[in-house]
Amino acid sequence: MAKTKYAFFEGQIVPIERAKVSIMTHALNYGTGCFEGIRAYWNDEEEELYVLKMREHYERFHRSCHMLLISLPYDVDTLGDITLELLRREGFQEDIYVRPLAYKASEKLAVQLQDLEDECAIFVTPFGKYIEKEEGASVGVSSWQRISDNAIPARGKITGSYINPALIKTEAIMNGYDEAIVLTADGHVSEGSAQNLFIVRDGKLVTSPVTEDILEGITRASLIELARDELGIDTVERKIDRSELYMAEEAFFCGTGVQIAAIASIDHRKVGTGKMGPIVTRLRDLYFDIARGKNKKYAPWVTPVYAGARRERLAAT
Repeated sequence: MAKTKYAFFEGQIVPIERAKVSIMTHALNYGTGCFEGIRAYWNDEEEELYVLKMREHYERFHRSCHMLLISLPYDVDTLGDITLELLRREGFQEDIYVRPLAYKASEKLAVQLQDLEDECAIFVTPFGKYIEKEEGASVGVSSWQRISDNAIPARGKITGSYINPALIKTEAIMNGYDEAIVLTADGHVSEGSAQNLFIVRDGKLVTSPVTEDILEGITRASLIELARDELGIDTVERKIDRSELYMAEEAFFCGTGVQIAAIASIDHRKVGTGKMGPIVTRLRDLYFDIARGKNKKYAPWVTPVYAGARRERLAAT
């Protein structure tokens, strides 16, 4: 696996070794930063790297910054251009994860968000599966609760808030599971440790609404659209009881990092047959074809990295 060589840091692309902050940095001490996760997929036949839903991710990045009073000097298009240039310099020919990060950069001990310096950084790195058993994961319901919107809003990808998913995921792994499902304070299903959740009941997709302390997932929204338009399957967004998890015909996680991961069991109870079901299979196949630029109907969802550079060179001559 190739190693990351560069980062966008303090306004320019620099060797990754130069992209460092002081231990006094505000974001390191107080978790006052936000981030995005963006996937880019390698298409071996076309020798092309495709960035999936880049605009939507950077729009959400801006919204997270707004919550934390972080002023970004880069609009969505500029962030996209920086990302493409960074990917081209790296020259990766494999699946990639893009990590934009905005943070309070002042070297100041003060519990506040206002009157601090803001910075933005981006790096890219090769990245494969988030859950190794993504065709049939073993999952447990966590003893930890999801933090509420009135405490730390889950719809913002805030760095400090990810101690909550870290506690949830760590407990799951130490208890012998591959992942976890977490409940809200009132006992309803929220999502996975750091991914959205769907179950299948009576042939329909069911997922928790955005008011259940979940991340407003870009992959989640994409799958609702694909299920409706390509599979003819409706999605119901409503509260889900814990016991409904045990009645599900199928269940799966989704998100940029986790992609689409089928759930084989919950709390040692089989989901359906205990294997990846037909709806999850169809959605996964469709999703990965789109992500790798193989489904031209959804070409607007992806941005080519290397072909784009070639077109720019031709336009300049």
